[in-house]
Amino acid sequence: MNNNKIEILAPCGSRETVTAAVRSGADAVYVGLQKFSARAFADNFSEEELANALAYCRLHGVKLHAAINTLVSDSEISAALEEAVKAYLAGADAFIVQDLGLAMLIKKACPEAELHASTQMTVHTPQGARFLYNAGFDRVVLAREMSRKEIAEVVSSCPVDTEVFVHGALCMCVSGQCYMSAMLGGRSGNRGRCAQPCRLPFSVKGGTGHDLSLKDNSIIQQLDDLASLGVTSAKIEGRMKRPEYVSAAVSACRTALENGSPDAEQTERLRSVFSRSGFTDGYYLAKRGKDMFGTRSKEDVTAATNRLLSEIRTQYKDEIQSNPVSFSLVLKSGSPSELTAASGEYSVKITGAEPEKAISVPLTAQRAEKQLSKTGGTAFYVQSVKMEAEEGLTLSASEMNSLRRRAVEELTVKLSAPPQRKRISVVVPKVEKYTGSGAQTFRASFSHCYIPGEFKSCEIVYVPVSSDMGSVKRLISEGFNIGIKVPRVIFGRENEISRKLRELSEIGVSDVLCGNIGTAALAVRSGLTVHGGYSLNIFNTQSLDFIEKMGLADTELSIELTAKQISAMGGGIKRGVVGYGHLPLMIMRNCPNKNGAGCEKCGGRSVITDRRSNEFTLMCDGIATELLNTDPLVISDKLNDFSSVDFISLQFTYESKSECADILNAYKSGKKLDGKLTRGLYYRGVE
Repeated sequence: MNNNKIEILAPCGSRETVTAAVRSGADAVYVGLQKFSARAFADNFSEEELANALAYCRLHGVKLHAAINTLVSDSEISAALEEAVKAYLAGADAFIVQDLGLAMLIKKACPEAELHASTQMTVHTPQGARFLYNAGFDRVVLAREMSRKEIAEVVSSCPVDTEVFVHGALCMCVSGQCYMSAMLGGRSGNRGRCAQPCRLPFSVKGGTGHDLSLKDNSIIQQLDDLASLGVTSAKIEGRMKRPEYVSAAVSACRTALENGSPDAEQTERLRSVFSRSGFTDGYYLAKRGKDMFGTRSKEDVTAATNRLLSEIRTQYKDEIQSNPVSFSLVLKSGSPSELTAASGEYSVKITGAEPEKAISVPLTAQRAEKQLSKTGGTAFYVQSVKMEAEEGLTLSASEMNSLRRRAVEELTVKLSAPPQRKRISVVVPKVEKYTGSGAQTFRASFSHCYIPGEFKSCEIVYVPVSSDMGSVKRLISEGFNIGIKVPRVIFGRENEISRKLRELSEIGVSDVLCGNIGTAALAVRSGLTVHGGYSLNIFNTQSLDFIEKMGLADTELSIELTAKQISAMGGGIKRGVVGYGHLPLMIMRNCPNKNGAGCEKCGGRSVITDRRSNEFTLMCDGIATELLNTDPLVISDKLNDFSSVDFISLQFTYESKSECADILNAYKSGKKLDGKLTRGLYYRGVE
């Protein structure tokens, strides 16, 4: 067994679940606040409920992390900060945050709490972890899709604490990069309201019909290995799950840490209480493929019998005695009896009735110890009992019970009390509306190097970082202002990407488009002119200010903002919007085709079909697969609604050269494109 300590972090969606987690052996819990939580449909915690949960956790030495991990708009950011401050003053130990702008405000307003980067930030590279550490984050919650090797690279790269999901649901899409629920139904995963459309039937050729649904992740067997790597926290997913699920998962983790692995009964109990055709460790072991797919079957549902749930509840029904207490009883004739109780740094002194002259047998130390040791049902166990008594005195059992009970109650209050924290006034700056830097330009992004000549007029034309050097040189020589687009996810390829950027810089490329905080930091460090992509999820003015200070030249804004929200944003950095393209609804590390006929013959492009026979294109680069929206986003006739932005980005994937040219001309002339299209979320927004 490894001696490195790793935290067991449990999800809690209710006060009952907090009790179950603590009594089952959790070192820390994480909860959602009433608003701005990535699990908006969980019960989440009111101020009073949070205060009660914090008191119970403090009593048992368990930390509580508050999740405020959604994107927030300019109109919401003050309320989000206020909610965080209330939790901070109540004693929250850490905040889990996705929104970069909100994170920096919380850092200022809540200096005694840790700041954790949510998995929604898509942190999966050493440079991403290092950058956030230097920006003031204490911990990064790593992407679920990472292998053991990739986790080890991040852990060894910098001192930041790391958190790894060890049990629970797996989204098909990399967290923070899913826009499917938002685009199809207006319920954004980045806003905590995902409707989980991926669990519905989607079919690839030769597939099962549920080719976007993965089994639940479980690497509890690997906890000792994670500890040896230096991972700080083992995180269980499931804030919307029942207390019995949390108890079963925490207990299995605790046994794994003590004995190397959970026992067979615990493993079966975990599967019975909740699973999707069993569990997978495919990402951790880098064995991605068909075995990772699964659905919630009838057998999975019925396995969680009332008898099983009742058995689990019995394991956490009783209070745990986690705090040692030492008693000292003093009896003096003519003076009140005194009981001093000490636990850790806290102590209390209780006075009671005067001791009496013993009629026959005076009170002995043994009798006093027996009476005072009855702390069952409390959070305390008796470590020692001392008695100092004058000869011939006694004290009734009922009086000793009263002294003990009152002492324990006062100790409980002291151990449960919130820390003394001062409110630090941090005011969100008033937004001064940005009006644009001048004439609006066009930028284009291609998935290849076959660019029509008409695009020489574009401010920048991006081609993939994987493009061969000869093609890039040719395009530059033909008069295109070529930039490089780095993929949103680059699992395990940071050194390769860094080397390629250096080579491209040497042949005259100076612009790079990055849609991930890690790749953006890498490119800034390389000395290139860095442009932010839409997948940075820039949703408010504070986040714009953050990435400007980071060194980015400009950025695309979130595709989940409305046109009105965009026009009202402030900040000084140049910004643009995605104006055309089959928007990527998902990016996946495990290709859906692996649950079907396989990837050998797809040629990088295939289709997946929903239950209504709508076909969605899958684009695969051999590293990750993007699922594209069926209808293209088009705003060529709506550009007046985006007059405050500096550039319009046109994203091309599988359009022909002539189609690309026609699309660019339509945007230049302000004409509406023919055919079926979508306005995206620019006019309907998201919940």
